[in-house]
Amino acid sequence: MSDTGGTAPQDSGRDDQPTSTTGEAAHAVRVSSTTLASATAAKPRDAESSVVTPAVQAAASWSWRFLAIAAALAVAFSLVAYLKVVIIPVAVALLLTVLLQPVAAFLRRRARFSPMLAAATSVVLLIAAITLLVVVAGRSIVSGISDLSDKAVEGFQQALTWLAEGPLHIDNESLNDYLDSGLDALQENSSALLSGALSVTTTVGQVLAGSIIALFCTLFFLKDGRSIWGWLVGLLPRSTRERTHQAGRRGFVTLASYARTQILVAFIDSIGIGLGAAIIGVPLALPLGVLVFVGSFIPFVGAIVTGAMAVLVALVALGPVQALIMLAVVLLVQQIEGNVLQPWLMGHAVSLHPVAVLLVVTTGTLTAGIVGALFAVPIAAVLNTVFLYFHGHDKFPELGFDDHVEVRPAGRRSVMVMSAERLASAGILKKSPGAPRSAATDAAPDATEGPRDDH
Repeated sequence: MSDTGGTAPQDSGRDDQPTSTTGEAAHAVRVSSTTLASATAAKPRDAESSVVTPAVQAAASWSWRFLAIAAALAVAFSLVAYLKVVIIPVAVALLLTVLLQPVAAFLRRRARFSPMLAAATSVVLLIAAITLLVVVAGRSIVSGISDLSDKAVEGFQQALTWLAEGPLHIDNESLNDYLDSGLDALQENSSALLSGALSVTTTVGQVLAGSIIALFCTLFFLKDGRSIWGWLVGLLPRSTRERTHQAGRRGFVTLASYARTQILVAFIDSIGIGLGAAIIGVPLALPLGVLVFVGSFIPFVGAIVTGAMAVLVALVALGPVQALIMLAVVLLVQQIEGNVLQPWLMGHAVSLHPVAVLLVVTTGTLTAGIVGALFAVPIAAVLNTVFLYFHGHDKFPELGFDDHVEVRPAGRRSVMVMSAERLASAGILKKSPGAPRSAATDAAPDATEGPRDDH
């Protein structure tokens, strides 16, 4: 009795106390045979899971989603290929816009040009620079092509002499037979060559049309780029507009960094190889430098092709010793570009691993040829920046978030605001003293309210 009476107040006192820890509450749970049997009993499986294992179900889920994504990408690539006459000039216009934007901004700030005049002046300066480059290179080609052709004929004669008097001992009759066979094959395939020439003519027409579209788009991208971007972002749902705008700003900075840095690297490559060819005495050194400048925009492939052409010209014009020296110059310039210029100048603006660059260029070449190789790296760099931003990694935190996209009012309010703005611009909303307020007058304050940001 005494033990019971002594312990009862103690138990009641414990009931009044709150639970101390989660561990004590867990130990307080009692496990009976009924709860243990219900927890360990096998769950019933449906008909599908009894036949197909969960691993196969997961693989099937991933497979059909992968096939759906692949089909969507195939449709997108088909549309791009069908509309390449329009899409490629727009892509070129974007690259030209990021290059000319500092020039247009300078003209607007310093020279007090209007936006349209600054954009037009920038485009005219670009056309003048390209024309001057083509004229200088063309004059050099015209003046040196006769010497190069003579050297080529002389080298061809030396090759025939070596085939006849060298270890192969091919007589002149056999060589003539081979030449006749080549001429006969050329005559038999004349129709194919003619169709190829016609296709080249079609391509030239497309290039001219694309050039006009690119220059036209560049002009208005420089003038109204902000409003065009705001219109595109305004097509998205309101909840995603601000994030898309901030990601687009960072993608634009990446594209500008890539374009400017690639131009600088291409200029250094052309100076190095062109100056080396001029010192060695290779003819057409200036056109070779221009060719290296253009080819450097295609990573890996462009450098190899243009360097090989410089070595071949040195071989035909000067001989094997000078060709080896030219090869050493090309390899030295490419090593400096790959190991010093690209990592140092590109920096974190285009943070793509060399393996990724090689795979991207190869994929672009296989899918779209030279155009794919030219645009593969900038597209991959921009997508890398945008995707990293959407996943929480900002490559350009110094840009901040003060620049907001103008969010247009949605639905019925948008119609009322636009109607009020038009009525106000026409002077209809001016109210005489004492006149009752109309519906249009009630809507007038919305016209000056400005775009509302729900973020």
